[in-house]
Amino acid sequence: MKIAIVILNWNGRTLLETYLPSVVANTPDSADIYLVDNASTDDSVIYTQENFQRIKIITLDRNYGFSEGYNRSLIQIKADIFVLLNSDVEVTFGWLNGVAEKFQSDPKIAALQPKIKSYTDKEHFEYAGAAGGFIDKWGFTFCRGRIFDHLEKDNGQYNQPTEIFWASGACLFIRADIYNDLGGLDKEFFAHMEEIDLCWRIKNSGYSIWYHPSSVIYHLGGGTLSQVKWQKSYLNFRNNLFLLLKNDYSKGFFFKFIFRMILDGIAGMKFLLDGYPMHTYSVLKAHLSMYSQLGSMLSKRRQLKKKRRNPNLAGVIHQSIIWSYFIQKKKTFSKTLD
Repeated sequence: MKIAIVILNWNGRTLLETYLPSVVANTPDSADIYLVDNASTDDSVIYTQENFQRIKIITLDRNYGFSEGYNRSLIQIKADIFVLLNSDVEVTFGWLNGVAEKFQSDPKIAALQPKIKSYTDKEHFEYAGAAGGFIDKWGFTFCRGRIFDHLEKDNGQYNQPTEIFWASGACLFIRADIYNDLGGLDKEFFAHMEEIDLCWRIKNSGYSIWYHPSSVIYHLGGGTLSQVKWQKSYLNFRNNLFLLLKNDYSKGFFFKFIFRMILDGIAGMKFLLDGYPMHTYSVLKAHLSMYSQLGSMLSKRRQLKKKRRNPNLAGVIHQSIIWSYFIQKKKTFSKTLD
């Protein structure tokens, strides 16, 4: 199976200097490596051309964001498996070992995620993906190894391949034909949770998604409130609502959606009390944006519901992660399931 590693870049010269060497050194010649440049204004492309002649470069005419940037580039790449890899990821020796074999073992496997650990604290899991993504009854997403801001130390507790609900966009292995058949990433998300939306569409189409722990990467990332701007918080709140509107066809969805909006409001008030007024504003802006795009999302919902077949709900946790984490004080995945 032909594998293509595709790295999206926008003004990331410093990141490319730090992380590209590991990708080139640890990727066998049988796999292609692409840099997709989202119309950078720095010298990212020149740097890559001069220092990594193996890397193929696709340049876009403007910054299309994460979702559309990948969509516009992947249609130009011929491969069986796409690897969507963030530019701030260090890969390890053997990170592609067993990937093609896992896909070949079962045609229903559409996507895989590696073990994702922190680049700055390599004994711990990293926020964006950790040991595989799950979703609770109210549509809140979390990971084995990371619930909200609590990151677990990797003690080998998640060393078994496991079916999951969503795979992280920090390093997403996905069959090219399925990516194309499902329309790729939704450009209305722009950035954040677009890979979860794609994964939910994959699951609603009856395919499976797996955590592949023999592949290990280190992601710089960063997900705590102090590390992000309010704009990221806005996208996360808004896109989580988009996620539910498009893909959740469960019984009592209308009640669930209204309750989720109420929970968002509570979160906004907590931000304000904790001294983060701009994050309170991000919740308000997220809801206003959701209303402005409600028609578009409901149209997509109707279209996707018609295509839904034999949905695979593995990875849905039928309890509240909010209740478990904040009320019962269960900070780890294993305790959440107790």
